Amino acid sequence: MPKLELDEELVRKLSGLLDETGLTEIEYEGGGHRIRVVRGGTVLAAAPAPAAPPQVAAPAPADGAPADAVPANAVTSPMVGTAYCAPEPGAPAFVSVGDTVKEGQTLLIIEAMKVMNQIPSPKAGKVSQILVQDGQPVEYGEPLLIIE
Repeated sequence: MPKLELDEELVRKLSGLLDETGLTEIEYEGGGHRIRVVRGGTVLAAAPAPAAPPQVAAPAPADGAPADAVPANAVTSPMVGTAYCAPEPGAPAFVSVGDTVKEGQTLLIIEAMKVMNQIPSPKAGKVSQILVQDGQPVEYGEPLLIIE
């Protein structure tokens, strides 16, 4: 088994995420290794990632669409973070259902690691649905809103 070179910067970032989110444990897997950081203890483990378990296909919904399909025309999250619909608390939302938006117009903000990231509209159109609430945690690839 090859010797693992510990990425101290990654460990520091993971530790910072623990402090920022109030979590007590975080695990990261990449490059064939897994790093687990636990707050309140002295556990720091790095081990080869286990082989992926066999994937079992989930039954598709009755309408024939895949279970985790992203709606058509959805703007998805480019990162993990917290979605905010307005530039600051109490301010009007960037967009509302029914608004017409231009390509590049800010739709919302995602805060990730204390950095506010503006999410621009990928195209011009009309906002038909907003799928997240203000202050909601979002995952990478999660649909945020739909532009027709």
